[in-house]
Amino acid sequence: MSLICSLQRSVALSLCVALALPSVAAQKKTAETEKPSYEQPQPERENLDLSMYDLIRQEGLAHSHVMEYASALTDGIGARLTGSPNLKKANEWTRDQLTAMGCVNAHLEDWGEFGMGWQQLNTWVRMTSPDTAVLIAQAAPWSPSTNGPIAGQATVAEIKEEKDIDQYRGKLGGKVVFLGEPWEVKPVDKPLSTRLDEAELKKLQEYPLKPPSDEWRKDYVKRMELRKKIATLMAEEKPLAVVVPSAEMRDNGATGGTFIDDSRADLGMEAYKRENINPVPVAVMAIENYGRVYRLVKAHVPVTIEMNIDTKFFGDHEHGFDTVAEIPGTDPKLKDELVMVGGHLDSWAAGTGATDNGAGTVVAMEVMRILNTLGVKPRRTIRVALWTGEEQGIFGSEGYVTQHFGYAPRSTAPDQMKLPEWLRKSGGPLVLKPDQQKISGYFNVDNGSGRIRGVYLQQNAAIAPIFAQWSEPLKDLGVTTLTMRNTGGTDHLSFDAVGIPGFQFIQDPLDYGTRTHHTNIDVYEELQAEDLAQAATVEAIFVYNTAMRDQMLPRKPLPHPEREEQSTSPLKNVMPGAEAEEKSVKPGDQQKTQPETKPEASPTPQPQTTPQQ
Repeated sequence: MSLICSLQRSVALSLCVALALPSVAAQKKTAETEKPSYEQPQPERENLDLSMYDLIRQEGLAHSHVMEYASALTDGIGARLTGSPNLKKANEWTRDQLTAMGCVNAHLEDWGEFGMGWQQLNTWVRMTSPDTAVLIAQAAPWSPSTNGPIAGQATVAEIKEEKDIDQYRGKLGGKVVFLGEPWEVKPVDKPLSTRLDEAELKKLQEYPLKPPSDEWRKDYVKRMELRKKIATLMAEEKPLAVVVPSAEMRDNGATGGTFIDDSRADLGMEAYKRENINPVPVAVMAIENYGRVYRLVKAHVPVTIEMNIDTKFFGDHEHGFDTVAEIPGTDPKLKDELVMVGGHLDSWAAGTGATDNGAGTVVAMEVMRILNTLGVKPRRTIRVALWTGEEQGIFGSEGYVTQHFGYAPRSTAPDQMKLPEWLRKSGGPLVLKPDQQKISGYFNVDNGSGRIRGVYLQQNAAIAPIFAQWSEPLKDLGVTTLTMRNTGGTDHLSFDAVGIPGFQFIQDPLDYGTRTHHTNIDVYEELQAEDLAQAATVEAIFVYNTAMRDQMLPRKPLPHPEREEQSTSPLKNVMPGAEAEEKSVKPGDQQKTQPETKPEASPTPQPQTTPQQ
């Protein structure tokens, strides 16, 4: 009887186990599928729709309309400084164009308060003695007006350190101050426009072993602190105006009448805020013209300058807006997921913002036009976003990402609050929103008018075999290079900072870094039609592939900016035989000094950097 019962129990147990096994397997499978698809196994081979490659190539290369968009934006609207009427016009024009090409839900999104609205109406500067000469110059961004033509004697103020300030007190009132000495103009002995050759592309694939230096941050703050003190001096002295020399560019590019007119021409940090406004009218001048006046003054020759800076302000609390539109997804399971493409719409005021970043803007628009024209029905929603406020600290994209996907809190320590927001350290770990898991990737163009040669992978090793397969049919267009390197200075950083795959394309440099970046000749003529058509074609294919594949793009580990400072701090108690540090003893403290044994404090957050373009 006991043997029979034992056998019955054994059979029953085996049956229970057999019945339970499928349930456990089902639970495991359910748990696996509940993971975001970017955490699931990726296929070894990409399922490429080569017929769509052909259609996109034909539409993008043979039927390109990218230069029509470019002329309308740069010629028809012009310079687009954040907060200006022209940028408002550009926001509205891009919204309407995206609607006209077939996008849905085209609208403007408010990313927050920016500062003063400003517009340059007219600027001219000339020398009237000891000779007459027309001088090449424009107003510095957010410069006040001279309130009509003025005339005054030129004087030079060379302030390299704070100790230099006192020698100019009581000497600048009523003068036109030429601030600083000119840099040396050397022969232009290298091509100002270049393309990446095979050796340079191969070098780009090598990952640098030495981490990038952060010293630029300290130098920047130090320069801005000195500028602030100079601004205080000018406010006290009340000169008629200040003229600054153009900044340098690589290979003596900022010569021959080309000059840079960006935040380096201002007398302080964040000159777009009312509390930081330039205290006197400020102009930036081409280096050759500046050098002539400087040398005459230093030779004790009286120089008379006439000038008129005619500018207009539009309020102290202007808001910034991004232009956003979509091609809706059609897959019932994937349509709520996103792939995004974009570039920044704002520019500086001296040129018409053609290569920086009219090029990226019209390429993104052309991507959407190509896909709409072909009647693409993407599985995921494709969203284009044209950012503003990029030039002052990637404000538009960061504001958008903060509102939709997440953010890293900024430190509110007193010393940090003195800095621009984009320079402040992180105040804690990332705060992520649910939609952060619903975006597959973001693609950006913002390195001028050059054609696409590959992609910066932003240290995302898992994406390399995917992009390599995507690029293989594009090698005849020059797309050959993938690099694990990071690249900075533009809007993909806002996505990368919260763990979303964000990519900037490698582009041929042309003359972006030598002649057009932030200069008065950043104009339509510097755009290359064939290169922009190629860029739009390549980007459209990357966007299409991202929208159509089964899985979202794989992600690298989530960033932890709050741990960075601890991670880079020197290790403790490493050196054998080193004596322990002793606590300092306050006067009157009778206790014997003891070795430091207090547990290490919580890590101090490190900045989530948003380098300026």
